[in-house]
Amino acid sequence: MQIIDILKNRTKTLISLEITPPEKGRSVEEIFTTVNKLLPYQPAFINITYHQQQIVYEEQGDKIVKIPRRKKPGTIGICAALYNKFKIETVPHLICGGFSKYETEDALIDLNYLGFKNLFALRGDPLTGMKKFIPESAGHSYAAELVEQISHLNKGKYLEEIDNAIATNFCVGVAGYPEKHYEAPNIDADIKHLKTKIDNGASYIITQMVFSLEAFKAYVKKVRLAGITVPIIPGIKILTNKKQLDLIPSLFHIDLPQVLVQAIKQAKDNKAAQEVGIQFTINFCQELIKLNVPCLHFYTMGKGDVVAETLKRLQQQALI
Repeated sequence: MQIIDILKNRTKTLISLEITPPEKGRSVEEIFTTVNKLLPYQPAFINITYHQQQIVYEEQGDKIVKIPRRKKPGTIGICAALYNKFKIETVPHLICGGFSKYETEDALIDLNYLGFKNLFALRGDPLTGMKKFIPESAGHSYAAELVEQISHLNKGKYLEEIDNAIATNFCVGVAGYPEKHYEAPNIDADIKHLKTKIDNGASYIITQMVFSLEAFKAYVKKVRLAGITVPIIPGIKILTNKKQLDLIPSLFHIDLPQVLVQAIKQAKDNKAAQEVGIQFTINFCQELIKLNVPCLHFYTMGKGDVVAETLKRLQQQALI
């Protein structure tokens, strides 16, 4: 079922999850364990992230050899395994980085053959050690271009002229940034780019993790004023320790509310800090549900127990 239909047919605020594949050499059972803990809260869909491969150079004899390495492979396999095991709609991330538009088309054809109906389109981050994103030769520079290519395929328009070509039927989600993408000069420019993604065929938006209700409300207002009418899903991350006070803003270019920062700083240990993070998230979700957001999207990052505890308490309050 397409995500847009799931969102349109909802009778309450839904729950969705985002999961990162395990590192190379680890077992998919880790993912199954996490999802099993969250099944009682009826996740409507699960996103599986994808990461651009890293390029390393090794000296082998008298040659320097270029070796592509992917730290966390398995996005498509995990999506298929989760759907087969749990019958929950899974959404693979598709990125621009590392793909030419021809390789992207081949990937889309494979996904269509496998029966996928949903994709989440992103540009992707720059390679490790690079300050600027560099697209592949004949690749896409922006997520809007990737969305456009998917939309063309949905109309049976391939990169080469094909008579009576079969159209795909992908529903595409895209990212939104309540505090703007770190590369955008300002929020208005960022929303203009978001509008291009929607105009090119995206059906819904999931935001970068957001911690401020006022920031989320202001973002939704600006997005709606720009003429964007698709569902907007807030991204939720539960803080669990003091190290994240520096790490999360640095990695994701976001602000943390001072009340949350102070409470975690004052926590006597990580267990107490985690309780602060859970309670803050519960209060935040309560306010988001009052706004009738279509879904709460939890960035699990391997923290299944913490997400499960948060959802249990929300369920006890009959909020989900």
